[in-house]
Amino acid sequence: MTVKEYVKQRKEEIKELVSKMERKPSIAIVQVNEDAGSNAYVKGKLKDAAELGVEAELIKLPLDISQEELLKVIDQLNNDDIHDGFIVQMPLPKQINEETIKLAVSPKKDVDGFHPLSSLLPCTPKGILNYLKSEGIQILGKNAVILGRSNIVGKPMARILLKESANVTVLHSKTTFEDMSRYIENADIIVVAIGKQHFLDNRFKYKKDAVVIDVGISRDETGLHGDALPELPVRIQTPVPGGVGLLTRLALYENLLEIANNK
Repeated sequence: MTVKEYVKQRKEEIKELVSKMERKPSIAIVQVNEDAGSNAYVKGKLKDAAELGVEAELIKLPLDISQEELLKVIDQLNNDDIHDGFIVQMPLPKQINEETIKLAVSPKKDVDGFHPLSSLLPCTPKGILNYLKSEGIQILGKNAVILGRSNIVGKPMARILLKESANVTVLHSKTTFEDMSRYIENADIIVVAIGKQHFLDNRFKYKKDAVVIDVGISRDETGLHGDALPELPVRIQTPVPGGVGLLTRLALYENLLEIANNK
């Protein structure tokens, strides 16, 4: 099943669950940027909410807002009875510390799953894990290679796959090409999230039944591109666009439903 087919199927299931709820789940999206990628992503999240029957409110704040003022908005959302959960869309203006903001969001309302005390998984790794399982990809005892060690994708993805008993290796900018080639050649699951267009290409050898999850996205005059060259000689490769972005958005609403049901 392609990512699009999987997401469509899961959306129908979530829509049915929402329709049976006495009170519709409600989410707030706080945006303090005019980033093109963020605008597209927020538009997609609002579209998803409408499709699923979820209440969604976009709170757009001025770019020159102070950190103190943003923290006040977060405090209000933490304590209101209207929204089950909320997210603060990244990136934030330079006068605001992203880590401070992430930690200010109550773990009880942290739909993104970023807070260290949150019981929810971060959306991108969660979406990837659920898709792997839906495709019947064996994780236990398999070699998983993660390219990139960000706090949003690389590190939580490594923790999640370790919990699933995979043999996990994290590669990064300081890994030699020789070592990288060796790990990739023996990998059953490859998650690439470094933001370098077509970094995974035919320089590397792959297992023919390997799975490549492409998290990276970059843009040039020809359009959007992933971190992996399309049509690598592997069993499954998620596309860009139309791949991990859809899984991340889906996981956001799975997390929201979890919060609403546990109230």
